[in-house]
Parts: sequence; structure tokens; C-alpha cells
Amino acid sequence: MTHATTGLGRATKTLLALTCLATSMGASMGATAAQWPDKPITIIVGYAPGGANDVIARFLAEKLQPVLKQTVIVENRAGVASIIGAQAVARAKPDGYTLLMGASGPMVFNHALYSKLPYKPTDFAPISLTGTFPLVLIANKDDPARNVKELVEASIRHPERSNYGASAASFQLITELFNEATGAKFSHIGYKGSMESVTAVMSKTVSMTIIDAGPAATGINSGKAKPLAVTSAERMKQYPDVPTMKELGIDATITLWSGLFAPANTPPEIVKRLHAEVERIAATPEARQRLESLGVTPVASSSPAQFSDQIDSEIVRWKEAARRSGVKAD
Repeated sequence: MTHATTGLGRATKTLLALTCLATSMGASMGATAAQWPDKPITIIVGYAPGGANDVIARFLAEKLQPVLKQTVIVENRAGVASIIGAQAVARAKPDGYTLLMGASGPMVFNHALYSKLPYKPTDFAPISLTGTFPLVLIANKDDPARNVKELVEASIRHPERSNYGASAASFQLITELFNEATGAKFSHIGYKGSMESVTAVMSKTVSMTIIDAGPAATGINSGKAKPLAVTSAERMKQYPDVPTMKELGIDATITLWSGLFAPANTPPEIVKRLHAEVERIAATPEARQRLESLGVTPVASSSPAQFSDQIDSEIVRWKEAARRSGVKAD
């Protein structure tokens, strides 16, 4: 009886200790969230500088600094398919100081194309969709093909020297579906950023790329690349003479996106604060002017829950598209 009482006493003490610890940890996390931010914040971009993701991240960093009263750093961790950057944030401490400017590629398309990834959708807390953008098919300015039809025909005649650049799973899968729809024979060459793919087109290293509109504009404006088609539902106002894929009879009406993420289990107060600030910034005339000039449409009305639901539905859609086409990245 004495032994039983002693065991019960120890168990009770242990339970009380654990309860106190949990209460203390909860209070500590609450205090930490209340004090946030009290040091610099890093937004990781999984691509080389110059792409839509990078541009949006830098614009947000610039506008977040004065309202958060902290330095906001953009860090490019470039790697094929943005896996390195996404993995870094998935493994980061969920304290609001390490964020990801994630795109459709690593957050949706990678799950459709890679059988194994070092992160899962549940490793992230979606904060806000920030911008959407169509893609532009560009070729070298001196390429004899005057339109998509002639470019495709050239690839069929000479598959051994026909290729495309892609820095993300999204661009790769979309281009492979383009190959399937048109009979084209372009082979994939991987790059670490959209601007690298554009530079490869400009230098004639690759035959073409289907890329986000901002980097595409750099090549086009340089006079070394030409646009042949866009994936938007309607012609882009920047390129009124360039047909949509739909006009050409190609089923490739596609808009991609960029959004802000935190590691899973980031305190909800921090996610809520960041969402409110991003939403406010995206609604400003300056955001519309600066981002639309790059072919990006700011999004100012996407809650974390809506963003999460969108990601889940898109993963299902593109997994099915990859399965039907047989496209795999590994």
C-alpha cells in the first residue's frame, strides 16, 4: 500500500511537471509571437535573381520593412526545380523569421513530377497568394521560324538539335505537354532560374523556352529574343500581336502564381499579421503598376485557407496531367 501511494505520488508530480512545462512553453510561444519581429526576417527564393518570384519577393521586402520596423532580406538559394530553397524553409524554425516566396513549381508541380522530395505540402503554412502570371514562348530573334507552327516543324525535322530550357517543374511539365499536343521534339535542359533559360535562348544554347513574362520581357526588349505565343486566356497587352496558345489550337491556357509561405506550426498570430500586410501591399496602385509592367497581376484577396485549398486542388490536377502524359523529373 505504501509502495502504491509512493508510485501515485511520483506519477502525479510528473504529470504536474509536464503540465507546467506545456503551460510555460505555450506562454513562451505566445510572448515570442507578441514580440515578433525583433530581428531581421529572411525571405528565401529558390531561384536565381531575375524571375517573377525574385521580383515579387524584393518588392514585398521593400514594402514590409517600414511597417514591420525590421530589415527584410531576400536570399536566393537557387537549385533545379527550387527544391533547395523549399527544403530550407520546410526545415527552418517556425518563428516567423524564415519565409519562402514559393511558386507553383516547387509547391505544386514538383509533387506531380518527382517521386521523392525532401519536403511535403504539410511542411508549410501558406500565408498569401501574391501574384499570378502567364507564360510566354520565346525563341531566338534570328531563328528562321516565324511562328509556333514553323518552330514545331523545325523540331520535328531536326530533333537532335531542338531543345528547351526550364528552371522549374512547372515549366518542364507545361513544355512537355506542349510537345505532346503539337508533336514537337524539344528536349529538356535544366537551369537554376528563369533568366538563365532566357539567356540560353538569347545565346542560341537552346531553341526555345516557355517562361514567366517578366524574364521573357528582358530577352524580348534586348532584341535577342522574340515572342511566339502566350499562355494567357487573352492576348497580353504588352504583346498585342502575339497569339494565345488557345488561338493556335493548343490546349495550354495556363496561369502560374507566386505566394508567401512560412514553415508549418508558425504561430497563427504571425501568419495573420503577415497576411494582412501582404494583402495591403498588393492592393496598392504602386504594386499594380510595378508588377503589371512585368506581366504579373497582384492578388490582394486570398486568405491562408483559400490559398491552401487552391494548392491542394492544383496538386491533384497536375499529378493527373503528369500521369496521363508519362512525364517524370526523376
